[in-house]
Amino acid sequence: MTTTGGLSKQWWTAQELADAALPGLPKTKRKINEQAQKKGWAFEVDAGGMPLARPRAGRGGGLEYSRNLLPPAAVAELIKRGLDTPADVTPVNDRTRDQLWTWFERQPAKVQDDARDRLAALTAIEDLLTAGHTVTSASAIVGAARKVGVSTLYEWRKLIKGVPAAERLPRLAPIRQGCTETAEIDPDIWGLFKADFLRPEKPTWNSCWRRANELAKARGIVIPCVKTFQRHLERETNPLVLARLRGGAEAVRQTVPALTRSVLDLHALEAVNIDGHEWDVRVDFGPKADGTPDIARPMMVMIQDVYSRKVLAWRVGRSESTGLVQLAFADLFKFWGIPGHCVFDNGRAFASRWITGGATYRFRGKEMPGDPLGLMASLGIKVHFTTPYRGQSKPIERAFGDLERNVGTHPAFAGAYTGRSPLHKPENYGSRAAPIGQFLEVVSQGIAEHNARDNRRTEAAAGRSFDIAFEESYRASVITKATDADLRMALLPADKVRADKRNGSVSLFGNIYWSHFLVDHIGKPLTVRFDPENLHMPVHLYERATGIYIGSADIQEAAGFFDLEAAKRKAKLDADVRRASRELASKLALADAATVASAYARTPETPEAPPAAAVRAVRTRGGAAAAVKAAEPTARPLIDRLNLETLAPQRAARPALRLVED
Repeated sequence: MTTTGGLSKQWWTAQELADAALPGLPKTKRKINEQAQKKGWAFEVDAGGMPLARPRAGRGGGLEYSRNLLPPAAVAELIKRGLDTPADVTPVNDRTRDQLWTWFERQPAKVQDDARDRLAALTAIEDLLTAGHTVTSASAIVGAARKVGVSTLYEWRKLIKGVPAAERLPRLAPIRQGCTETAEIDPDIWGLFKADFLRPEKPTWNSCWRRANELAKARGIVIPCVKTFQRHLERETNPLVLARLRGGAEAVRQTVPALTRSVLDLHALEAVNIDGHEWDVRVDFGPKADGTPDIARPMMVMIQDVYSRKVLAWRVGRSESTGLVQLAFADLFKFWGIPGHCVFDNGRAFASRWITGGATYRFRGKEMPGDPLGLMASLGIKVHFTTPYRGQSKPIERAFGDLERNVGTHPAFAGAYTGRSPLHKPENYGSRAAPIGQFLEVVSQGIAEHNARDNRRTEAAAGRSFDIAFEESYRASVITKATDADLRMALLPADKVRADKRNGSVSLFGNIYWSHFLVDHIGKPLTVRFDPENLHMPVHLYERATGIYIGSADIQEAAGFFDLEAAKRKAKLDADVRRASRELASKLALADAATVASAYARTPETPEAPPAAAVRAVRTRGGAAAAVKAAEPTARPLIDRLNLETLAPQRAARPALRLVED
């Protein structure tokens, strides 16, 4: 704002007012701040309700005051100096109750607590005055009890003199304006320090300050201590910016409270979630082809009910694969039923086309027009993918942690437990590996104990076990049971399997599977569904082109060399096949060979030459020539009919060669 008399300055800090040495105002910054506190400048508003005090921009904080708060003598001096005009001065309105309480609610807890202590002290004085004490004696008693000076109590009483009781608490709040002197920091050093500290590598305060201090010494500059740098940065930098620059997008996301979801609107088996977990146990899977032990950390794929948190199905393998996921679902369908929803992890094994092909939202792979429907889409299970690297989106992660703490450290795994990280290896790390059979037995017992443990604090369990919460809801819910076709669909598919060209048998993992219907599919490509953990069970066969189920085939086990019973079974099977083939052939009612031969018999017809366009007679000059002509074969070669001696050109004689000597 400008005036005819010069520059009009509307806002003043305490230091600027002290330097201006205006009449009616103290001459030091501390005294001006005391006067501002006593008179409540921080509360004042103008005629339009706008506050007459505002935070000061820049380092150090504090407040700036409008020149409308200054006493008339100070305003007159400003007008005299050409820094203000009478027209710019607006009257000051008293604070309303809403403005007082709005300001009070924005103050720190320490300021509010001090205001309550002051009000309690003044209330105690009022009670003593009612009992007959004088102001002096009442103030002395209360001051001695609360260790507050009598003069301080007098100042507090002035602040609420004539003030309604509903406005006393905010008027008693101390106004802390940050008048403590702040050490100055060289701008160049400060900029380098901020750029150094606000990096994703997250350097420490001390390391950044030491580098800044070394540069300052080289330039002959003295900088404050590291705590001053820390207070400056925390005051000037927004916490979201600090989190973004040092922690990235994930740190910013963690500043927002996680979404809490309730499961009380679900029922048992309405929704499940599935994920894989690599155990912190070394397991011996048996000898390899070269005879060496196959030792690795096993991978478990587990399915958990979202409502009750009960573990419903699980499979263990060497790695997280589509086959392991599909077999876990096969167990779920067989023992419990088909869920309505499934929450998936974003791993490749779960986003496979065999599992989630045809789902609306998949994070991996492209949906091609010829891709088959996955297991979930075929059974009508709605698929939900969680956000990558977001463990809190999957309730099953908590179950994995509980099982690892209770089962992974089981006494049966002593010496085989690896610890949750390389920094937590036990002293006996690597001394042994648990056999795969023992591992599966201990894990099975641990999962059963996990489901049956009481005092669970989930919404559905409410102090009971997962088993009880699941069973109670399962009995009262409508459950979709799996049919035989659904169970077959959940078994593993083996692509590019072709029936044998001689007998139609199917070879899989060194085993031979056969059934009489395979004779109709000799040499044809088939799809086989099987359980890799039970290869002696029948396998289920489908036509590759149409996907039609054609039947199940039994394993053809090898027999002993002198096994008579196996030979009898084989002879009986051959007789059955021969009898079936005779019956099928008799139903065709085929004609005999003689009938077919007579039907195909035909009398050959003599071919006739087609008529020529013209006929030319043969003429000869003499009888001898005619006789010779008649004696010559009709198709005489051309070379025999040519006189080469008369047709060949005569060559000139060449002189004989002679030797010429030099």
